[in-house]
Amino acid sequence: MNVWEAIQSKRAIREFVDQALRPEEIERILHAGRRSQSSKNSQPWHFIAIQERDRLRQVAGLGSGMGHVAGAALCVVIVVPTENERTLWHFFDSGQSAAYMQLVATEMGIGSCLGTIYEPERANAVLGIPAGWQTRLVISFGYPADSAVVAKPLQAGGRRMFDDVVHWETW
Repeated sequence: MNVWEAIQSKRAIREFVDQALRPEEIERILHAGRRSQSSKNSQPWHFIAIQERDRLRQVAGLGSGMGHVAGAALCVVIVVPTENERTLWHFFDSGQSAAYMQLVATEMGIGSCLGTIYEPERANAVLGIPAGWQTRLVISFGYPADSAVVAKPLQAGGRRMFDDVVHWETW
């Protein structure tokens, strides 16, 4: 699968089979995030890789709509420095690392879904994140519960049309 095929086939997968990912798959996902580009090559992230079921359930409770984390084989929590003059770039860079991880997962037939932490202080306590660091972004990974979901074509209305979002030279 090439990158364009991964982009075309990527879907948010929220239901996973109860099967562990292979260690080499997990490492490849984490390496993809580590290899992503960042502003001024700052690489501001740390990744917490979670596989233990009780901790996955705890993380799922840190934000609304994160039930998919509880059933995942792996959750990656992206941690960046607390608020400072580079915070916007840190979150942008985190998004890039998340995209890289999700695309390589797609290539391997592994589904994923983003989640947002709304209680960062509680997340710090649950995950042992030290002072000076924060998290808002998690990604659940696992083999899709319904493989047809991955191959399903985009639905009408799923994405805005090209001409609605692309402007040439000026708005």
